Amino acid sequence: MLLLGIDVGGTHTDAVAIGPDGIEAQVKVATQHDNLLSSIRNGLGEIVRNTDPARIKQLNLSTTLSTNSIVEGNFEDVGVIVSAGPGLDPHSFMVCKDFHVIPGSLDHRGSETKRLDNLALEEAIASCRKSGIKVYAAVTKFSPRNPSHEKAIELAVGDNADFITLGHQLTGRLNFPRRISTAFYNCAVWRIFNKFADAISDTLDEMGLGHIKVNILKADGGTMPLPLSRKVPVQSIFSGPAASVMGIIALCNITHDSIIFDIGGTTTDIAIFVGGSPLIEQEGIDIGSHPTLVRALKVLSIGIGGDSAISVMDGNVRVGPNRLGPSIAFGGIVPTLTDALIWKGSCDCGNIEASRSSLAGFAAKHGFETEELADLAIAYAVEKIHSSTREMVDEINQQPVYTIHELLENRRIIPRKIYIMGGPAQAMKMDIFRKFRLSTEVPKNYDVANAIGAALTRTTTELELFADTERGLMFIPSLGHRENIPRNYMLEDAEKDAMNHLLAHLGEMHVAADGSNAQITSSSSFNMVNGVSKVGRNIRVKCQIKPGVVRTYS
Repeated sequence: MLLLGIDVGGTHTDAVAIGPDGIEAQVKVATQHDNLLSSIRNGLGEIVRNTDPARIKQLNLSTTLSTNSIVEGNFEDVGVIVSAGPGLDPHSFMVCKDFHVIPGSLDHRGSETKRLDNLALEEAIASCRKSGIKVYAAVTKFSPRNPSHEKAIELAVGDNADFITLGHQLTGRLNFPRRISTAFYNCAVWRIFNKFADAISDTLDEMGLGHIKVNILKADGGTMPLPLSRKVPVQSIFSGPAASVMGIIALCNITHDSIIFDIGGTTTDIAIFVGGSPLIEQEGIDIGSHPTLVRALKVLSIGIGGDSAISVMDGNVRVGPNRLGPSIAFGGIVPTLTDALIWKGSCDCGNIEASRSSLAGFAAKHGFETEELADLAIAYAVEKIHSSTREMVDEINQQPVYTIHELLENRRIIPRKIYIMGGPAQAMKMDIFRKFRLSTEVPKNYDVANAIGAALTRTTTELELFADTERGLMFIPSLGHRENIPRNYMLEDAEKDAMNHLLAHLGEMHVAADGSNAQITSSSSFNMVNGVSKVGRNIRVKCQIKPGVVRTYS
């Protein structure tokens, strides 16, 4: 049985095939940003030529498609229809021009306090239709407690929409502004992601690989089945850094507070491990200027990579943040960090003679000896990595943080070791060691570690269960599940039900799970009192399949 991993990076697309005893095939091809599918096809084709296709069971894919779509503004207009009631003005969270606020409200327990204004709703839909809107987001303030208003909006939109995102289906968390942004972005990238998903399926069929199960990496360090990703493509945003983190977990036995560098061709991704576990943005990442509910591993990306262009401004040598093509050694026209590393003898790749000649000419043009220019370029890159890392650690130490397993409070992070992966990792190892003065390790297969992480990442999911014993109701918003419960329903019952529904949901997605990686991440029960009498309990349980890898090769 083979597990395939493909990571589409800014410069290269890496692919690996992993069997029971380790890597059986690997390849690195250039990423074609105007045709990501071609990059994936090329990588997959090389893997298939070097393995038995019948042994391939699964393909885990990390793609920059959704991220690039948002960064480049290449997404379609969305009709966002919200309803909030008293409190914060929803217009403060306006994410697009076709943004409509409809009178109507629910309270924090999900009871309707004001009916939706159907006339205002029809006017909003008519306005969106006039603007040519074909994807809609419906978000009401307390929809995880009661989705009836969102479902009413969905019914009213009807055939006007090719796709509609309902806020309660994304998460059970109540943060209304974040849910608006998350629903908006989910719609914005829906069509371009689904065209890509169609193309992936068609490509596999053409290559005789239609039997392969395909998963898409999520930002939280897990994967989701391709059919599910079609409904929540927003979860695939920033999946590349997640592949890096999972790769280092697969290749290294990390136990201390550590720094992880994934030095690619375009960027360096920086992650922090606390006691062997990576940190996560528990509340959700910001996309552009909008906070979302997309949970993601905490990673900082800076514009330093092997292909980062060397420039001279006012006599000062700089590297990045721009990538103006490949290094001279690989046919580029502008010297890069890789060319400086080649000059110093740290890197032996590509056309070394062309690289050294061009760097010497560039240095002379700007009044530098070549050795001096190379030293200054490498020093600039390492200093940028060092200062960015210190700022990241300082920021983390000023607040409680979450690892993928737990909340840590009053825990000061003191990094004791550095792990480096990515193409230039070995070439920059000693420069980084001299700057940080920390034990520095470059694992085997460092150049395709992110593809290894993609291949080995397990499927994750989470859900929140709410129970109101006074109303005799239990509901799981993300699954659209509601059922009646007795008044003596307890926290222990809720925890058991939550875990059962979590595992059943995995089963519906055809994901094998025995519960060993499932965990309750939070649970609470509060008495509800009317006057002096207890009238019931308000119960909340959150559980998840822990992010991680199916096996390690440390």
